[in-house]
Amino acid sequence: MTQLNAAKSTMKRVEIVFDLIYLFTVLTSAAILYSTARSGDLRWQFALMSFILGVGDSFHLIPRIYSIMDRNNRDYTALLGIGKFITSITMTIFYVFLWEIGKSYYNFNSNIYITIIVYGLAVMRFLLCIFPQNEWMDKAPSAKWAIIRNIPFLVLGMMVMLLYMTGAYKYGGSLSFLWLAVLISFAFYIPVVLFARTNPKVGMLMLPKSCAYVVIVLMGFSII
Repeated sequence: MTQLNAAKSTMKRVEIVFDLIYLFTVLTSAAILYSTARSGDLRWQFALMSFILGVGDSFHLIPRIYSIMDRNNRDYTALLGIGKFITSITMTIFYVFLWEIGKSYYNFNSNIYITIIVYGLAVMRFLLCIFPQNEWMDKAPSAKWAIIRNIPFLVLGMMVMLLYMTGAYKYGGSLSFLWLAVLISFAFYIPVVLFARTNPKVGMLMLPKSCAYVVIVLMGFSII
């Protein structure tokens, strides 16, 4: 039992350090990108996108860090739930930014119907997140609604991935492997959505998923 508790304590410390490094990297990168960008250009858009990612994730990760460090075992369920809700919204905005950046970077004039689908999926995701059935602030929120609200998010992510994959194949460029980072992020995220409630250890897959987002943010520095 002592070894088990020691292992859990070590994992918690690793998680805290990782979360802090993640937030610091994303927000610092956003600040540097912004300081070296011209208003409205692609680097500026990348900076804004990265800032939205970092701030949105901080609403969930900071309460998470406090809950791990709190020796009084206070209930952070409501704060964590609100944080997850905010992160769900900002992450959707993040992918809309990626879509628009990809279109500009590769000079794609996408079909109007494809654009409608992309923004329609984002709006659908927003609306699904608002439904009270999500039970954001419950200790055991609805697993069914976690899947439902992530369906349009997954489709949106795959459309973004295909945009960058097509651009990389046709034109190459410094964002050639961004599609792979998106694919990796979803490969680690989907098992968390499906299985984390029955097997909490699966939640650790969020760490490599976050690493994929860091890679995406750092790619912004390759844009001149």
